[in-house]
Amino acid sequence: MNKAFVKENTEDDEEDGALPPLPAGTKNYITPAGYQRMKDELLQLIDIERPEVVQVVSWAASNGDRSENGDYLYGKRRLRQIDRRIRFLIKRIESAEVVDSSVHHGKDQIYFGATVVYETADGTEHKVRIVGIDEIDPIHGDISWISPVARALNKAREGDAVSLRTPSGLEELTVLEVDYPAPGAA
Repeated sequence: MNKAFVKENTEDDEEDGALPPLPAGTKNYITPAGYQRMKDELLQLIDIERPEVVQVVSWAASNGDRSENGDYLYGKRRLRQIDRRIRFLIKRIESAEVVDSSVHHGKDQIYFGATVVYETADGTEHKVRIVGIDEIDPIHGDISWISPVARALNKAREGDAVSLRTPSGLEELTVLEVDYPAPGAA
């Protein structure tokens, strides 16, 4: 049958879609801690997880009929996921530009790596840390340097009011506090 008429599973062929691609012409800025986490994950996958899965797949393959062998099928799928993640991490690590934000310690202007406390027009306070695209964690307040909030806050100082363009219109943010990690701190 012609492949054009066969529905194929493209899930395994797609790159890791958990993180958005970098905008064209920008650098992959990352904090030292984020860079180390990515390297640690890569080593964990290469040195521990992948060899364990290869061993399971090898054992399952030796058991005979592979078409109904759940260990074999799951192992092969997991191996593809691990390999895809390894390729993704290698690309991101190679393109990463580590930025040590502790050089700004004690300053009140917002740059990459800053922890910022700001207030919205309704009086709600928010605390965010501006990090690289590979280390975003909205639950813990880590936002990407290319996010609309980070772009609005960039280069502002404590006490400044900045405008954030939202789908519902302009929103006024007031910078209350700017902090950077101390030199030598992670």
